[in-house]
Amino acid sequence: MSVGLSGELIPRVLQIILIDLVLSGDNAVVIGMAAHPLPKRQRRIAILVGGGAALLLRVVLTAVAALLLGLPALKAIGGILLLWIAFRLLQREEGSDPEAKEAHSLRGAIATILLADLVMSLDNVLGVAAASDGDVVLLMFGLVVSMAIVMFGGGIFADLIDRLWWLAYAGAVVIAWTGADMIQDDDLLAQLGSLPSAARPVVSVLVSLIVVAVAHRVHRYQPASRQSAQ
Repeated sequence: MSVGLSGELIPRVLQIILIDLVLSGDNAVVIGMAAHPLPKRQRRIAILVGGGAALLLRVVLTAVAALLLGLPALKAIGGILLLWIAFRLLQREEGSDPEAKEAHSLRGAIATILLADLVMSLDNVLGVAAASDGDVVLLMFGLVVSMAIVMFGGGIFADLIDRLWWLAYAGAVVIAWTGADMIQDDDLLAQLGSLPSAARPVVSVLVSLIVVAVAHRVHRYQPASRQSAQ
C-alpha cells in the first residue's frame, strides 16, 4: 500500500525515524569500537565502507526477513556471536596481544562491522518494514536513515573513546547485553523453558559483566604472563 501526500505520511516518517533512533544505537556502538583502534583516516574509511556495505545487507535482510524469522535458533546463534564480538573488541582496546594485530587492520574492522550489523539489524529492519506498510519509498528512507544514524553515531563514539577509555568497556557491555537479550528471545530455547520477565534483565546484566570481566582478564593479563614466562 502506497502512502500519498496525506495526513498519514508525516506520522509514518516520524515513526520510522524513532524506530531507527531506538534500534540503531547498539549498531553505532559496534562501529565505533571496531573503528576506534585505526588511524583517523582509516577510521573514516572503515565507517563509510562498513556502513555502506551494511546498508546493502539490510536491503537483503528486508527481502528475506520472513524466511530468516523461520530459522530455528537464529537469535541464539546471533546472540552468541555478539558475545564473541564484545570479547574480541575489548582485545583491540587492550592492545596487549601482539598476535592480534590483524584485528586492528582496516579489513578486520570492516568485517567486524558487517558481521555485527548482520546479527543486530533484523529487529530494526522488521520495525521499519512494519512502519512503512509496504511503501517501497518509505522503506528505503527508513533504511538510509538508520545507516546515517549508525555511521554518524559510530564516528562520534569512536572519537569519544579517544578521550574516555572507559567507554570501550561500556560499549562492550551494551553489545554483550544485546547478545544476551537475543539468546533469551530465541523461540527454540523458549520451548525448552523461559525465565520470568523480571529475571531477564538480571541475566543480561550478569552475562554482560562476566563477558567484559573475562575479556579484560584474558586480554590484559594472559599476554603479560606469557612474556614473563619467556
